Amino acid sequence: MNETIKTITQRRSIRSYLPDAIPQETLDEILTAGTYAASGMGMQSPIIVAVTNKEVRDRLSRMNAAIMGTDTDPFYGAPVVLVVLADKNRPTHVYDGSLVMGALMDAAYSLGVGSCWIHRAKEEFESEEGKALLKEWGIEGDYEGIGHCILGYAKGETPKAKPRKEDYIHYIR
Repeated sequence: MNETIKTITQRRSIRSYLPDAIPQETLDEILTAGTYAASGMGMQSPIIVAVTNKEVRDRLSRMNAAIMGTDTDPFYGAPVVLVVLADKNRPTHVYDGSLVMGALMDAAYSLGVGSCWIHRAKEEFESEEGKALLKEWGIEGDYEGIGHCILGYAKGETPKAKPRKEDYIHYIR
């Protein structure tokens, strides 16, 4: 099996992390991979906000948890949160941002870093607090939160893949 297919088929969502920092060089490689995700007409509607600041990371965690109606950490202790946003003015923005999320997670796995897609970014950045954060970060425009790609080193074993459903693929010949 080639390495790309191996990465895609073996990557799993990690839901428990060590507090250890990811080296900047490794993080930069993951981020660069995300910027090469396919996008509608090559317009690159997404942007990625890399949050390594613990206070900001914890603030995002609290905002996300509030949307869920809980006080637990929806980021499972991961030390890095990559917020993927996409320009609402592009009709393919949700798909474009989703492809970025997938590229980030696959790149992370290929470098020995755990990841998981955490939802509720849309609700977070539609809130007044979320809009204020974007302004504070210097991000202007009409962006929709697509997802949070949390990153870190797995605490414990990587989960096993669930069996693929029998009717996943339909051939029309």
